[in-house]
Amino acid sequence: MILAATPISASWYLGLSALLFTVGAVGLLVRRNPLVMFMCVELMLNAVNLTFVTFARELDDVGGQVVVFFVLVVAAAEVVIGLGIIVGILRRRPGATADDLSLLKG
Repeated sequence: MILAATPISASWYLGLSALLFTVGAVGLLVRRNPLVMFMCVELMLNAVNLTFVTFARELDDVGGQVVVFFVLVVAAAEVVIGLGIIVGILRRRPGATADDLSLLKG
């Protein structure tokens, strides 16, 4: 007996996206490690990308996928610059937290 695959509805994707965004937002608000906070922002961006792709698929519109492409380009630039700053700060002071913004002064 062969079972037919049932398609997953858009509500499941949107629910997963909301869960991922919530985990990222809670992690961003609770944790003080800059590297963990950076990863939480990336998780939130990916949750938004999943929402855009879901709506683009449901509406048969390529606009959502174009927005995802631009979000990924901005996220890549953010990773390069942000990770460089975070690694530089953590090398200078290994126990640094997000509250130590005075390290960015010249």
